[in-house]
Amino acid sequence: MRSYKLAVISSVAALFVLAACSVNVKKNEEGQDKNVDIKTPFAEIHVDKGADVRDTGLPVYSGARPKQNTENDEKNANVDISGFGYGVKVVAVSYDSDDPPSKVIAYYKDQLKKYGSVLECHTSNHNWGANRSSGHESDELTCDANDNGKTIELKAGKKSNQHIVAIDPKDKGSEFALVYVRLRGKD
Repeated sequence: MRSYKLAVISSVAALFVLAACSVNVKKNEEGQDKNVDIKTPFAEIHVDKGADVRDTGLPVYSGARPKQNTENDEKNANVDISGFGYGVKVVAVSYDSDDPPSKVIAYYKDQLKKYGSVLECHTSNHNWGANRSSGHESDELTCDANDNGKTIELKAGKKSNQHIVAIDPKDKGSEFALVYVRLRGKD
């Protein structure tokens, strides 16, 4: 009998939580999902596939073209998750350039200076903001342990508020992403 009461109470509580949730999906001109907003009593999630480069805090390299999305590979996003004293915001926008990586790197090293010292990392994977540690460790940016890949990541700021430019060499030119990561609240 006690487990029956617990099951009933749990079911009623779940119904209240689900009733308090709202999901709002907005579509683009082609009928594809563009914005998704989810609100629960515990957190809110906002996803926008049409990220605005201004939200990264960085200008677009002269002559760069927005990276074209493939069917299942979005190149731009603005994601904001928040709830009860914590939050994560990530804005990422990708571009192509006919210029070699060295020119793109030089340009963005100069642009990133306004956010602090510029760290240059060499990586084989994009791991933006994921190297944030728990505890009372430093908020200083670091390169991943694997610091020998072909992707150049320029980072400035702090782990909790960072600006990143990831540059990949291509056959002719460069591909690069402008990324802004903000973490707030408890680790």
